[in-house]
Amino acid sequence: MKISVLIFMLLCYVTFAQPIVKTGIEVLRDNNFEILKGKNFGLVTNPTGVDSKLKSTIDILYECKVGKLVALFGPEHGVRGDYAAGEYVGFYKDSQTGLPVYSLYGKTRKPSNDMLKGIDAIIYDIQDIGCRSYTYISTMGLLMEAAAENNIEIIILDRPNPLGGNRIEGNYAESDFISFVSQFKIPYVYGLTCGELANYLNSEGLLKDGIKCKLTVVPMEGWKRDMTFEETGLEWVPTSPHVPHKDSPFYYVASGILGELDVISIGVGYTLPFQTFAAEWINGAEVANKMNDLKLTGVIFRPITYKPYYAVSKGESISGIQIHITDFKKVNLTEIQFYFMQVHNSLYPDKDIFGLSKNRHDMFDKVSGSDNIRKLFMKNYRFEDIKDYLNKDVEEFRTKIKNYLLY
Repeated sequence: MKISVLIFMLLCYVTFAQPIVKTGIEVLRDNNFEILKGKNFGLVTNPTGVDSKLKSTIDILYECKVGKLVALFGPEHGVRGDYAAGEYVGFYKDSQTGLPVYSLYGKTRKPSNDMLKGIDAIIYDIQDIGCRSYTYISTMGLLMEAAAENNIEIIILDRPNPLGGNRIEGNYAESDFISFVSQFKIPYVYGLTCGELANYLNSEGLLKDGIKCKLTVVPMEGWKRDMTFEETGLEWVPTSPHVPHKDSPFYYVASGILGELDVISIGVGYTLPFQTFAAEWINGAEVANKMNDLKLTGVIFRPITYKPYYAVSKGESISGIQIHITDFKKVNLTEIQFYFMQVHNSLYPDKDIFGLSKNRHDMFDKVSGSDNIRKLFMKNYRFEDIKDYLNKDVEEFRTKIKNYLLY
């Protein structure tokens, strides 16, 4: 009897330990790389490009027998994650395969014609985090433009959106604020997988001059729009040094816009990246009480004191609040940082965050996708003053993307 129970438990463990979701690279491999047959292809990836056993997409495609991997292209951080955030990446050779690695985060962010010579198709396999300011989708869009200009097929190997497929927050990026951190006229949080987004950009004419590429998306199997990353059964590989955990994308959205001002520590430079709001003059208990009095859905706050190892307030003892998301499906992420600025201004009016930010207004506006957010907010430092503007494009976008949903 005991042996039967043990066998049953082991079978249950094996069953439930298997990932529920198959990513695009695994679906491609299961289909024997059929769409790569007879092709020389390049690959844009980074350490997040892995299968469920954490084998690199580079190595999987290097072993492909029906086509040939001939070049690698690296976004920010490089193809194997050897470079820090914002660090210049030049041309080099991959130490494990000997393949040339062309940087898309150095002199150029878009593959040149010379880089693409002799390539029939280019593959994109990177874990995105579902936020417009995260630069991997900007790399993807520029890659699509280069593929169109050179009559090369682009293949997107799809992956889950860790914020889920239903969350949409923020206004469209406006024409004057298109940049590498807001490359497209989409909301700040856009609720699409990278494959769905690629289809949307291509079909809606959002690439440069409305150009269209020959696009193939290899969809996942088993993913649902309301899934958390935990529910996929997949391992989380840090998408960048400050996005180390599967929940990190939520906190990135909650504090990243404010973080661009370089006045308030948001935990970057400490062990809690994107999870705090702190400064030398802040009384953490006081701010935590005020924030909790707002009764924001799905989030609570506690006082915290720490000493950043680098970045804002390096080496200084600072106090503030830690963000604790209690309901990842109901919380509105983008508004959290603006409510903090509202509370901060009411308690410390002599510490005007925008006044202290020196020359960082430009980056704040670029990430916000507009300067109207800053200008409206600065009038009274009240979230209510920007709420309508921040949400004005959400329902229109939700309607427009319906035809592009794969799941």
